Amino acid sequence: MKKRLLSVLMVVVMLAGVFALTGCGGSDSEETAADKLVVGLDDTFAPMGFRDESGELVGFDIDLANAVGKEMGVTVEFKPIDWDAKEIELKSGTIDCVWNGMSVTPERMESMALTDKYLNNKIVLMALKDENVEVTEASQLADIKIGTQADSSALEMLKANEEYDAFKDNISEYDTYDAAIMDLKAGRVDVIAVDQVLGEYTNNNLGGEMKECEYSLGDDYYVIGCAKENTELRDKLNEAVKTLVDNGKAAEISEKWFGKDIVVFEPLED
Repeated sequence: MKKRLLSVLMVVVMLAGVFALTGCGGSDSEETAADKLVVGLDDTFAPMGFRDESGELVGFDIDLANAVGKEMGVTVEFKPIDWDAKEIELKSGTIDCVWNGMSVTPERMESMALTDKYLNNKIVLMALKDENVEVTEASQLADIKIGTQADSSALEMLKANEEYDAFKDNISEYDTYDAAIMDLKAGRVDVIAVDQVLGEYTNNNLGGEMKECEYSLGDDYYVIGCAKENTELRDKLNEAVKTLVDNGKAAEISEKWFGKDIVVFEPLED
């Protein structure tokens, strides 16, 4: 009887030790997780997050996320994901947020906790700087030749424009924006319709050969997405981004990538 009781006591002590070790391990894991921000992204989306010639991950969102991590006191880890599975990645906890030129959509507002808007990727018209081409209103599009990439957001915006029927025959579609820009330089089109982030990034690399027209086709705001229930992280990201906007660091990063400040900090409509 005593031997049996002693055996039971020994088992209890051993189990207590196991639980204690498990508990310690869990605390260390949680502490490590708290010091890290895992950012999910498509690493082929220039100029937001992409690989340079040496394979290093670079881009506007990369620089901004690292600056936010520094402001929050956490290390940022970038994790390439299948973009179509971003909501699943968030729900499973393999990433903390999605941050890679992600536009606001009603569906994403339903499925994620989205931050405030941090960048306005307008769909713009760009002409050669030295050419006497300017667009200030939609009605002028009927008199100019327009180039854009096939299946692009810019093409969708053109088709949604109220004046589309008047200029639809003036649109030339290209496999790539590089091809559209080549025809712009050759004078075969007067303007290109393009995402502002890509247009300004390309123009910055070209030394300012193009100019942005006054008239734009519409706004396309970028946000950061967290798991639907993770409003605490969303609020911390908002606070950090606002600090970087207020102290000029966000504008500095924008100037580096786009040659101008296109950063915003605007509330997300509910």
